Amino acid sequence: MNYPEEEYGQVGLLTVIGKFFSNPYHMLLLSMMNWVIFEPIAPRMLRPFLLRRMGAKVGKNVYIGDHVNFDQNRSHLISIGDHVHIDSGCRILCHKRDLSNYHINDDYARLPYKEQPVVIGKGTSIGMESFLMPGVTIGEGVVIGAGSLVTKDIPSWCIAIGRPAKPIKRFIPREPQA
Repeated sequence: MNYPEEEYGQVGLLTVIGKFFSNPYHMLLLSMMNWVIFEPIAPRMLRPFLLRRMGAKVGKNVYIGDHVNFDQNRSHLISIGDHVHIDSGCRILCHKRDLSNYHINDDYARLPYKEQPVVIGKGTSIGMESFLMPGVTIGEGVVIGAGSLVTKDIPSWCIAIGRPAKPIKRFIPREPQA
């Protein structure tokens, strides 16, 4: 259930029962995303549908490649705009350990988790094997290069690459045709 050791005593019975039933359900939905039998309809129909069933906000005409991993118990924190393209092997995380009060000789297992939303703007393309970390907002029309690690917000209409991802080129408006 991914709670720090100190929080286990504060977890109620209803929370445990809820996680008991939701975890296998979410695992089934995640595994269905990659069933070969569904491959003809999986990227544009099945995977966005299943991600919505897990609680994420997913826009229209979204493409999700195979083996994309989502934070299954925090998928309600994911928001994906219309016409987004997420290539194979990407990972979208919505939680991490809160290191703000971590000091020498502290026990890492006792650190609480920090949950933050991930927002992917309309018309964005996320390259293969990229990681999106908790709390990032990717603007509209962004192209994230393959293998990038997005740790900070990316402004609209640019190309961002690297580990960590940084904008390297801004897109400009198209000149009107004469």
